[in-house]
Amino acid sequence: MESRKESLGADTIAHDFRIIDPIEVFGPNGALSYSGGELSKPTFFMDQSTLPAAAKELQEAIKEADCYLVVSPEYNHSIPPALSSVMGHFGGSNYKCKPSGIITYSPGVFGGIRAAMAIQVMLHELGCLPVSKLCGVGNVSEVLNEDGKPIDPNNRLLKQLPELLTQLEWMAVAMANQRKLSGTF
Repeated sequence: MESRKESLGADTIAHDFRIIDPIEVFGPNGALSYSGGELSKPTFFMDQSTLPAAAKELQEAIKEADCYLVVSPEYNHSIPPALSSVMGHFGGSNYKCKPSGIITYSPGVFGGIRAAMAIQVMLHELGCLPVSKLCGVGNVSEVLNEDGKPIDPNNRLLKQLPELLTQLEWMAVAMANQRKLSGTF
């Protein structure tokens, strides 16, 4: 997804988005490279003045977001360790009162849906409540090329995306309005 504009009532919603890739986050000079990849000391237990600049910048990006779209492969029928580690490094106060959406994929026919079920629980605990629509892309190598572009844009599995994104946008606007009105709990 490079861009998306959607009408919601009288408003047109345009998206700024950032991809947070665990390979980059835990890699050399990544925001969490100091951690070694394991969740031995989450950022919320650290003295904030000692956090590396890249970790502070990532934490701020997470906190500033109005919603989250989690895209994940299925790993042993569950959440990939790198995804749970990246998200777990930052406390629920950064995610709370915001919606999330889940897209999973796998080489098998189930499209990572077992991972999606586990990811839902994690997102609930972080406070970024998942919308009801899920998108699972099975047999991913037959649907997307190596660059992540659709092989056939009319593939039936890709038809899940518009409804998921519309639900996520609606919830993001509603929850942002409520945060402005009353703050968070």
